[in-house]
Amino acid sequence: MKNILSLRNEEAKEFLLKSESYVNIDLPPYIKFDTLLLKLSDALNGKDYFEIKKSSPSPNNLENVNYKLLHNKNGKYDWRPFQLIHPVLYISVVNQITKYHHWKEIKKRFGTIRGKSVVECISLPIVSETKKSDKAEQILNWWEQIEQKSLELSLEFSYIYHTDISDCYGSIYTHSIPWAIHSKKIAKEMKGKRGKNLIGNIVDRHLQAMSYGQTNGIPQGSVLMDFIAEMLLNYADLLLSEKIKEEGIDRDSFKILRYRDDYRIFVNNPTIADEIIKNLTEVLMDLGLKLHSQKTVNFDNVIQGSIKSDKIDWMMCKRNATTIQKQLLILHQFSNDNKNSGTLVKELQNILNKINKQTKENDKLKWFLKKENINVLISIVVDIAYHNPRTYAISVAILSKLFSLITETSKVSDIIKKVIKKFNNIPNTGHMQIWLQRAIIKLDFDENIFNESICKLVKNDNIMLWNNAWLENSIIDIFEKNSIVDKDEIDTINKVIDSNEVLLFSMHES
Repeated sequence: MKNILSLRNEEAKEFLLKSESYVNIDLPPYIKFDTLLLKLSDALNGKDYFEIKKSSPSPNNLENVNYKLLHNKNGKYDWRPFQLIHPVLYISVVNQITKYHHWKEIKKRFGTIRGKSVVECISLPIVSETKKSDKAEQILNWWEQIEQKSLELSLEFSYIYHTDISDCYGSIYTHSIPWAIHSKKIAKEMKGKRGKNLIGNIVDRHLQAMSYGQTNGIPQGSVLMDFIAEMLLNYADLLLSEKIKEEGIDRDSFKILRYRDDYRIFVNNPTIADEIIKNLTEVLMDLGLKLHSQKTVNFDNVIQGSIKSDKIDWMMCKRNATTIQKQLLILHQFSNDNKNSGTLVKELQNILNKINKQTKENDKLKWFLKKENINVLISIVVDIAYHNPRTYAISVAILSKLFSLITETSKVSDIIKKVIKKFNNIPNTGHMQIWLQRAIIKLDFDENIFNESICKLVKNDNIMLWNNAWLENSIIDIFEKNSIVDKDEIDTINKVIDSNEVLLFSMHES
């Protein structure tokens, strides 16, 4: 598949400035960043943010420059902060990375390391050349290059080891980005004013501006940051390769596949895998990163170890259910042992397709309502979403369809209030609020119950997501005139959430 490094610098700039690249989490179709990004890009005209900001204050000295959308990971007390990077800083770093000489240097560095590395990287951002989204193509790339290739490697190897980096994005030391692009020696020599034009230092400066001057952690939630993380992980691949070579480990005795911060190591001798993991641990420690000890596991059956456990569990499930309720109950039971799994999302998509198909015509709808208890279906779907935040978008799409099958408006209103009240018991569910608002946005219902800032924007509240105190008034004016909420889109969307709003793949593709 075509990845970002196959693009020319101007093509890379266009790719990174797409709304889909700016934010890669699921949002309703009326939340759009294209116009704002385009207008700000025109205003910056290829410049660095330093050239358009006020002399004081600096974004480094301000909190909440980026907008944090906290996402509950497990329905309990584990949260992941997705960030909408300040658009000016986002565009600025894209401008700098995609300058002809900078882009040439970055591509050359990736190419040089790739020629020396024993690690096969599968996770560079993919550029779709089909009708599928970039995100859909990225998932297909994982399936083809990680899962399928792992299965093929069972012919050559008897053992597979899995490991990953603990809190990778949150632990990245921003000063290590210049090391990754230029080498540690050059980066150390070119500190301060001497190295202000090094692209690694420019990226480092931007990352600090996004994070109150901090040098630990990079924002998560965009293709740009996935790419910047790849710069560092690519460098870690090089350091690991050099260590392996120094220790005289035969290159034919192992195979390493890496997808972002996840590693798969294939060997015939477990001692070699232990040695590689020890070396990887040492390399990552020097970069301020560490392996997740609880997720470091091994299998003496490569076929079994190549397929995610949730897929195997689902294949073993008895799925001869005759009703949607029974299918949901089977899936609910499955979700108890496979929290937030990709299989769970996929099977919920299949259930949405089945409900749509079974209620498409009037005769089918009557038959559906006769055999299914809508209130029970809603309760099961809500509970699945409650404990599996990865399913928020698809679960709300199902709920939206089920709400439409209830004929009494008062009952719909009462159920919606119960759903919202249940999710209010979990802290930091802004992402869920955004989707619940989508489900009721065309209904006669008070939406002021949501405290998520994006929801308030949709309701016309005068809210700014990002801290703009460091910008000139002419730039702030662009924010005020170009909302990320498309009112025309809200007017035209259906009351019931369309499948194409939440499905990555069509039914036959999934």
